[in-house]
Amino acid sequence: MGGKKGKDEAAFGKPVKYDPSFRGPIKNRGCTDVICCIFFLLFILGYIVVGIVAWMYGDPRQVLYPRNSTGAYCGVGQNKDKPYLLYFNIFSCILATNIITVAENGLQCPTPQQVRESLKHELCPSFLLPSTPALGRCFPWSNVTPPELRGITGNVSQGVSGLIDSLNARDISVKIFEDFAQSWHWILVALGMALILSLLFILLLRLVAGPLVLALILGVLGVLAYGIYYCWEEYQALRDRGASISQLGFTTNLSAYRSVQETWLAALIVLAVLEGILLLMLIFLRQRIRIAIALLTEASKAVGQMMSTVFYPLVTFVLLFICIAYWAVTALYLATSGQPQYIFWAPNASLPSCEKVPVNTSCDPMAQPVNSSCPGLMCVFQGYLSTGLVQRSLFNLQIYGVLGLFWTLNWVLALGQCVLAGAFASFYWASHKPQDIPTFPLSSAFIRTLRYHTGSLAFGALILTLVQIARVILEYIDHRLRGVQNPIARCIMCCFKCCLWCLEKFIKFLNRNAYIMIAIYGKNFCVSAKNAFMLLMRNIVRVVVLDKVTDLLLFFGKLLVVGGVGVLSFFFFSGRIQGLSKDFENPHLNYYWLPIMTSILGAYVIASGFFSVFGMCVDTLFLCFLEDLERNDGSLDRPYYMSTALLKILGKKNETSQGNKVKER
Repeated sequence: MGGKKGKDEAAFGKPVKYDPSFRGPIKNRGCTDVICCIFFLLFILGYIVVGIVAWMYGDPRQVLYPRNSTGAYCGVGQNKDKPYLLYFNIFSCILATNIITVAENGLQCPTPQQVRESLKHELCPSFLLPSTPALGRCFPWSNVTPPELRGITGNVSQGVSGLIDSLNARDISVKIFEDFAQSWHWILVALGMALILSLLFILLLRLVAGPLVLALILGVLGVLAYGIYYCWEEYQALRDRGASISQLGFTTNLSAYRSVQETWLAALIVLAVLEGILLLMLIFLRQRIRIAIALLTEASKAVGQMMSTVFYPLVTFVLLFICIAYWAVTALYLATSGQPQYIFWAPNASLPSCEKVPVNTSCDPMAQPVNSSCPGLMCVFQGYLSTGLVQRSLFNLQIYGVLGLFWTLNWVLALGQCVLAGAFASFYWASHKPQDIPTFPLSSAFIRTLRYHTGSLAFGALILTLVQIARVILEYIDHRLRGVQNPIARCIMCCFKCCLWCLEKFIKFLNRNAYIMIAIYGKNFCVSAKNAFMLLMRNIVRVVVLDKVTDLLLFFGKLLVVGGVGVLSFFFFSGRIQGLSKDFENPHLNYYWLPIMTSILGAYVIASGFFSVFGMCVDTLFLCFLEDLERNDGSLDRPYYMSTALLKILGKKNETSQGNKVKER
């Protein structure tokens, strides 16, 4: 054992030495990763400049409002009383092959869109159909097929009507608004229930953590045992019928393998192995499971002592919303920068009479109509000018914006983790709880993190951002080349994606623990990440046990909160709860599933926010616990800071002046 311990110390560093001046998160600290901080602030300044440039040159009306063939907006300015766009021949949109994409130029069709002259110049519609507004445009609502489309298989108008049925956002939005108006207060009640359930679950863990973890482990064992029994029954039945994989052979229909005995035998073996591993872990790692339960109980006490930490996710949510909203608005303005361009277009440009006509050349939609023998010649909107400095740099500016989005989002998440870690570390390292806990631990940690460690957070966030952008690029390449890949290339691409996914998970894990060490000791990112990694590797078994026990417990908590709110919402909004008084009468809804899904989504967000705080608390207390074991020995000069329950589990004591007694904490 001594030799193995010596090897572990050589591989993963020496244990932390005792420091008589250490009393928790260090207050006298300096700024860390200053160069990265300056670089991050300069990047943010450039991000702001990009937003200003986008605001100066962009015009989001190009996307938000339809335009007629002269380039004028419908529903804006002189056309304020004309909110809808009428296509004179909507079927040219279906038959034309050069429809301009919605993402770049809005929904446009090569057809006259404003009454100007007469039918002679094809500036008035040649036929009219009953229409209905959808997305600011008039679409036909009729089963009549015009002469231009007779002979085409099927009834195109019916297809357009089907399109309207799915795109008529106004009618659907009105119904959705009515449903929310009828049920918004009940949705708030459901979200309030989710908040109360999440808080109660966390606070009650100090009383029921042990029995609850034991019940969950036994439940997992029971599920595996039932799976083994079911696989055995299926295997036995198929074996008696002689259904073998040799009769089936190789097939790409995976469901066919359910009818052969070898499939169920393999599943039985896998489940039996998992059952055996879990039983062995329960027997041989019971001491570490007890430590994990004690840490969960201690984390519940910490959250109860600092209730303000529970609501910190609201700050993170607001900051994330600001980052996403700023990027979305900037991207929209950038995408709509440039002056509109118009070209001559004719539906039959290949006719001999159109050979001398300047088709596809620029034109002025406000000028007089061109007298030409080419039928249907018109000046139509093509796109937006891309010759300016901003337009030529549009792609680079959008890339800058995407990088800014990822970096700022990761920085905000890092800020939340470091702030919570600083608050919970002050709880652990308090000699006498709650007397020695700082008065405002959360606000103190927030100010301390912003003042000294903005650069360290930016450093960790940048590393994670680069990996995430690499994953996005890889996904884009995979999407573009999916149709031409061979199996070998697809396998290689899958391996690359898997490696990047694993790398991202590892960096998130490393960053999270590095931020905890930054919050406690105030050192730079690299040193903190190294110290955290070495400390965890010296206690790898405890890390795995605590991680899995915590994941199991938080999964059950989310399932309890979201499932409970979802079931109650379903029975209430679907009208299955009868006999309610008038004050609690079920609202009459068009889509009863809408408030149900809203309640479930809101409950999940609330539960995730609460449990993310609890998870950060567990991780922080765990690192502090490991440091406490290495730093102290229970003597008068080096007392342990851990709770009495942890001392009893480990069989350790804190000495007092009267003798060897356990010092209550």
